[in-house]
Amino acid sequence: MPLTQATPLLIREPGFLFHALLASTEPLHAAAGSTYDADPWPAAWIPWGPTLEGSVFANSQNVEPIRVAELFDAVAYSVTEVTTTLAFAASNYTLHNLRRAMNAPGSLVTTVSGTAATLSSKLEPPDPQEIVRCMIGWESLDHTLRLVGRQCINGGELQSTFGRGAAAGIATVWNFERPASGKAFAFYGSGVARLGS
Repeated sequence: MPLTQATPLLIREPGFLFHALLASTEPLHAAAGSTYDADPWPAAWIPWGPTLEGSVFANSQNVEPIRVAELFDAVAYSVTEVTTTLAFAASNYTLHNLRRAMNAPGSLVTTVSGTAATLSSKLEPPDPQEIVRCMIGWESLDHTLRLVGRQCINGGELQSTFGRGAAAGIATVWNFERPASGKAFAFYGSGVARLGS
């Protein structure tokens, strides 16, 4: 029998990103019709809005060789460190998106004066004791894949370029921590196709 290559099941679009307070209830991750389209994210999950260039998920496992004096080759490798991140630059330039990127609680966005069209608001950076962790969510555009980071802190450089011909973004690198119970993150896939073989 000749070999054939199946059409790959790709992810080709940026998808949707969410932010939630620590220990917020996750979606049910209940699939219907091979998608999560009918299973909305709870109200606690606030959309980040569009990004400048999508997002980048990374899971790095550092391994170190175990050696014995009599052999050149390693006799085994031991995992010594695991680092997981999700990086993106939010293009919705709002005080609350800046606050989230600064790991700051909502209380640090305050009203200076006015309401509605006369509203003036202020954000000040958090002091070290005010820094909070959060949850980060991602869902593919076709609603077949989800990622939930259960305890995250932004550890990247908060850098925005204000210039001509380009939109300023709020750059973030979310570092996933292991919470008191459960794993640091989970991927969810709906339907048989996303399960794979």
